[in-house]
Amino acid sequence: MIDTTKNYLIIDIGTGNVRVAITNSKGQVLGIERENVNYNKDEKYQEALEFDPNELWRQIIRLSKKVLLKFPHASISAITVSSQREGIVLIDRQNNSIVGLPNHDHRGRNWEGEIKEKDYISRKCGRYPSSIFSALKLVGLRKRHPEIFDRMTTFLSISDWAQFMLSGVKGYEHSQASETLLYDVEAKDWSQKLCKLFLIDIAILPPLHASGVSLGPILPEMAKVLGLSSQTQVIVGGSDTQLAIKSTSPTLDDVIIVAGTTTPIVKLITKYIIDPRQKTWTNRHIEEENFILETNAGVTGLNYQRLKEIFYPREGYEIMEKELQLKINTTCTASLGSLIADEEQPITLGGFLMETPLSQDLSRADFVRSAIQDIASCIKKNYEYLCSVSPHDKDYIWGCGGGFQSGTLTQLLADLLGKEIRIRDGFQHASIIGGILVCNEFLGIPKTILEIKVKSTTPNTVNDILHKHQKWQKIRNQVKENFNN
Repeated sequence: MIDTTKNYLIIDIGTGNVRVAITNSKGQVLGIERENVNYNKDEKYQEALEFDPNELWRQIIRLSKKVLLKFPHASISAITVSSQREGIVLIDRQNNSIVGLPNHDHRGRNWEGEIKEKDYISRKCGRYPSSIFSALKLVGLRKRHPEIFDRMTTFLSISDWAQFMLSGVKGYEHSQASETLLYDVEAKDWSQKLCKLFLIDIAILPPLHASGVSLGPILPEMAKVLGLSSQTQVIVGGSDTQLAIKSTSPTLDDVIIVAGTTTPIVKLITKYIIDPRQKTWTNRHIEEENFILETNAGVTGLNYQRLKEIFYPREGYEIMEKELQLKINTTCTASLGSLIADEEQPITLGGFLMETPLSQDLSRADFVRSAIQDIASCIKKNYEYLCSVSPHDKDYIWGCGGGFQSGTLTQLLADLLGKEIRIRDGFQHASIIGGILVCNEFLGIPKTILEIKVKSTTPNTVNDILHKHQKWQKIRNQVKENFNN
């Protein structure tokens, strides 16, 4: 039965797709619609991608209308937005959306070497400066598209931009601001010196907003377009990773693995931590006084998704998982370029290594199983590095994100890490569940109302699991030495 009293519209703008969901305050996703996000290359750079924010907004309106039509009696109390980190939308003086630069836009790559005071930036921003972050995107834009840069009067994170389109209020949420290189993460404020280092006028930066506050009611014209009450509140959301973390309801010093397109491995902390080797990120969490310490295994989820499309294009995950269970002792080993925090350079070539001559038992499941082992081993290495910066002695780890649809991955992680893996219902919609919690908190609804169960996967005593990990490590090292030039 639909809870018509407290229903929410939650917009989630990821790297691959945009989703719009109707949920209720009990943690149930009632309906969801999605479309792929479209990107275009900018030929003035080697690695530049952009999107048309006006096209993206039309997608959001279309998906919102579609899902709302399925639940005509659902009274929407609040709307919130999550989005990919590092991505931004540029706004001009007339409040037009000029261009969108996604997280995987690297138009600033050629100017990384010109950055001054990198150690200072690392101390203040909690990360080593690189082209993934928003300030370098703006530097690259200024260098080769000065006409666009000069037209800009402000820029917003993608989630803050969508909230601006709904409410008419500009702002920047703190977890998103952590990704700009213009924000002092410990001081929780924009930094005049950081702006000067990137030759960006601090005056263009919008006010900072905390996740969970209301920007006010939806704009009347937006309420009319979507058929919503003019009293529907627009609530500040935040980055998709932090909202996914929130969905697990972790406690202080918990570790959470977010298995999405990439796989952040994070620890919830209350003190700002600086990694002397500058390999981790320290970000603001969407909860006011907390930080998250992060390593990231890279595009693990993307590899997993593409392999499913190649080997299991017409089968569901259930069939794939059944076949994977029969390949526990596969002799195939994969190294597919996932990231490890303490490696100096990423691996740009990879593949599968098999015993020869090829076994007659070799099947598609061998390839996918070895890829999942590659993902689990990379997560283990990143977890170990995270622990070297901030020790973790709890006997469990939280998991969320679509990657945990694989019971094989979940069990491998439990076995490799020697930890219980805890996953809440709705884990595959973690950012959306986090959005429910944000809306509930604004409306004063306690966490206890959520009807979300926890499933636990405990480690098996598997004699050869560490042997397989060591074999994987040896092969990865050989790939780096011989092919990573």
